[in-house]
Amino acid sequence: MASERILSGARTAVARALPGPWNRGALLREGLAALLMGVLSGGLGAVGSTGAVPFTAIGLGAVVLFLLRRGLPGVALLGAAIGSGTLGSWLPLLMVTSWSAGRRITHARVAVTVFLVSFVLMTAVSLLTDLDDMPLPALLGVGVGGFLLLAVLPAVFARYRAQRRTLLIALHERNDQLLRERVMIARQARLRERHRIAQDMHDSLGHQLALISVHTGALEVDRTLTEGQREAVTVLRQAAVGAMRELRGVVGLLRDESTGEPQEAGGVGEIERLTDASRAAGTEVGLTRTGEARDLTPATGHAAYRIVQEALTNAHKHAPGAPIGVALRYEPDALLVEVVNGPGTPAPAGAVSGGQGLTGLRERTRLLGGMLHAGPTPDGGYRLAGVLPYEGSGCPVSDDDPDLPAAPVERLPRRRPALGCAVVVAGVLLSVLGLLLWGGVKFFESLDRATLPDGRYDSFQVGQSESEIRAQLPPGSGFVTNAYEGKGPEAPPGSSCSWFVSDHQPDQLASTRVSRLCFRDGVLVAKVQYRADD
Repeated sequence: MASERILSGARTAVARALPGPWNRGALLREGLAALLMGVLSGGLGAVGSTGAVPFTAIGLGAVVLFLLRRGLPGVALLGAAIGSGTLGSWLPLLMVTSWSAGRRITHARVAVTVFLVSFVLMTAVSLLTDLDDMPLPALLGVGVGGFLLLAVLPAVFARYRAQRRTLLIALHERNDQLLRERVMIARQARLRERHRIAQDMHDSLGHQLALISVHTGALEVDRTLTEGQREAVTVLRQAAVGAMRELRGVVGLLRDESTGEPQEAGGVGEIERLTDASRAAGTEVGLTRTGEARDLTPATGHAAYRIVQEALTNAHKHAPGAPIGVALRYEPDALLVEVVNGPGTPAPAGAVSGGQGLTGLRERTRLLGGMLHAGPTPDGGYRLAGVLPYEGSGCPVSDDDPDLPAAPVERLPRRRPALGCAVVVAGVLLSVLGLLLWGGVKFFESLDRATLPDGRYDSFQVGQSESEIRAQLPPGSGFVTNAYEGKGPEAPPGSSCSWFVSDHQPDQLASTRVSRLCFRDGVLVAKVQYRADD
């Protein structure tokens, strides 16, 4: 049991430190990147050193920290900061781990704490290793500027990219949710309106059509009518019965828009019945079908039926007696329904025209994703054509649908991560620029403090009092002259020497003219000027 708990804890720790998914592509990518980082860090660390141990140790350490940057970004950043304090070869690793920490550490307090502790550790290590070679103010300035430029700046860019990506994902999800809610609200509104229309049609038209059917049935058996009148009454009764049947089909379609069953009336198969009825009324009507017939949705078939019905009705009312041609063309992606009538006799006075038939057809075809064309023909007739896509659903949602209720839009808080990132970047760059200027001023001040004019050097004489000479010497700067100690002619035994830079330097950039004064027992025992190669 204990061994199982240990193994389980080890697996959890490894999964936490090296999060997946570790597919073949991820393994190859991470392995090559870690190898490159290890070779780069180890190679830079091996410059100026001997042996393979430093190269191997530095490279392996960089590889380990690079692999930990995803699961333990804070730990990786702390390790890279400690190493960068004494190893300049780990500065690329510091940039990579700071980028990962800025991207993956989401809590502001944790991120600030990690970066602050990293800076303190990096500075402390630098002080312990470089205190003898560089003055404390210059070391602190270089450390602050380097950390801001190599650690804080990449982290700010990474944080900005992560926030921007998160914001875009949230906006896309919110937009998808609003679209889904918009579709649901539109469908609910249409269902309510469909039920209301169905109830009104059933209550108003149903009663009137029932009365017409009853009265025409009574007239049909009246013996006082002639045979021609009796046939006309029969046609009228059949029209009333057909209207009742169509009314029931329309009511059913309005009440259940999702049904996949063919309606009792109103499909493409009923168009031939419409043309037969028009022929029975004495009108010349032709019906043609082209293309391979396809199964249509109930809404598409009903729309085709209504286009033909409206066109025939208008032709009978406005051009009675004119020949009519009905065409159904099954195109590869849509059904084309076309009804063309020629010029006819003027319509009788008092013909009833509601003026809403074409408007309703346009709305019906638009909801199916199709279009409707209506207009006169060159020979004086009239043409009505509709294009109905096969994939029409009968209840699509369009952004420009004026009947749709406005979707509830929740105002998201206005965030400007780019502005905040720009402010931080500008602050970092200004800080680095200020530190560079301050470092330049300090360097020239140190150079001035370490410069001894040749005229004053020549005035000093061996055997002269040390206190008298010290009073005329500049303060000196170990930052400038420490590199010259131990170089040049051998100093007198038991003497204490001071080094200064001459104010007359040679033209060669690779050498510096140095003045050395050696004191022993309170007097000047030796002075010498020589060129020290940098």
